[in-house]
Amino acid sequence: MSLPYANATSGRTAMDDIRKSIQAFGCSKFAPMEDFSAGTVSIQFEYRSRMVQVTASAKGYAAAWLRENPYSSRMRLSKTEHEKRALEKGQVAVWSILRDWIKGQLTAIETGILDFEGAFLGQILLPTGETIHERIMSQGLLPAPEKGSSNE
Repeated sequence: MSLPYANATSGRTAMDDIRKSIQAFGCSKFAPMEDFSAGTVSIQFEYRSRMVQVTASAKGYAAAWLRENPYSSRMRLSKTEHEKRALEKGQVAVWSILRDWIKGQLTAIETGILDFEGAFLGQILLPTGETIHERIMSQGLLPAPEKGSSNE
C-alpha cells in the first residue's frame, strides 16, 4: 500500500477549501499558520466561542514518506536532496490531510454522528493556550498504550 497523499498537489488550495468549509459551517474566525522550524501547519478557528487548533507535521509526513521510499545510491539525487524532496511532499500533503480531516469532522457533526465537542474535543483550546489533548497528555490522564498495539 502506498502512503496516502503521496501524490497530493493541492497544497495551498486545500487551505482555501478549509476556510470555505468552516465558514459555511458557521465558524467566525480562521487562521492558518506554518512553523517552518518545527515543520508544522496549524489551523485555528472559532465556533460558538470555542477556539480550536488542529496541527499537522510536515516533518512527520516526510519521515513516513522516507520509510516507504528509502534512499538508494542508484537515485539521481543526493541523500540530502531526497530528504528535501520528502519534506516538500510533506508540506503539500499536510494541507490536504487537514482539509479532509476537518471536512470529515464537520460532516459527522452535520449528519448527527458527533456533536462539535465530540468531533474536536482534543483540539479545543483552553484559556492557557494548550489544547485539551495536550493537557490530558501532560497530566498523564490516559493510561499508556498496551505493548504490542497496532500503533507501535
